[in-house]
Formats: sequence, C-alpha cells, structure tokens
Amino acid sequence: MKTRSELREKIMTILYQIDICKSQKIDFNVEEVIKENLDIDNEFVRDIVYGVITYEQDIIELANKYLINWNIADMDKIGAAILKMAIYELKYTDTPHIVAINEAIELAKKYSSEEVKKMINAVLDKLIKE
Repeated sequence: MKTRSELREKIMTILYQIDICKSQKIDFNVEEVIKENLDIDNEFVRDIVYGVITYEQDIIELANKYLINWNIADMDKIGAAILKMAIYELKYTDTPHIVAINEAIELAKKYSSEEVKKMINAVLDKLIKE
C-alpha cells in the first residue's frame, strides 16, 4: 500500500500525461492512463484525477487569479499538474489545508524549479486566505 504522498506523486504524473496528450492532440483514455501508473486500483487517485478533470476550468481560473504577471499555461506542465491537484484538494476535498500545501511544495521541490515552487506556494497561500 502506498502512502498518500506517493499517491500524489502518481496523480501528478497522471495529470501531466493527460496534459501532454491534450496539448499534442493525442487521443487518450483516462482509465488507461490511471492503470498505466498504478499497480492496483486506488479510490484516492481516481477521485482526485477525475475531480481535477471535472473542475479544471474553475481550477485554472483560480490559479490565474493569483498568479501575478503569469498564467498557469505558462508554467511547466509538471508545475501546473501540481498546482491543479493542490487547488482541487483545497477547494473540493476535506484534506487539511496544511497537508495539501505541504504535499504540493514537496512535489514542486522535487520536480520543478525554485521559481515555480514559490509561485505554487504563493497561489495556495492566497487561496486559503480568501
């Protein structure tokens, strides 16, 4: 059984792959992308992936509202996937704010630049203060 942190890393990868497929106009099946990345079916992963897909436009609008002189489309795709997942967790789940933010920052430290990490932190900080 994987930890939630490990599962969030899988979610980030799944969201990244979906974004790549969309940007390259490649047909994809969400279920297949999930199955490619998971050994066993996991409800937590499924809920967040489908949640981000369902509320993606609202999530993007929220991110762009707080990105100063930036747009989520300008971020690297990994950073954007991390930010979308974190915003979804903050707005649509009962994950404690501190957990969602810390998990996003840890993923950004590992996979994104310092600049992107700071942007993610700033956006999430502004979001929870709203």
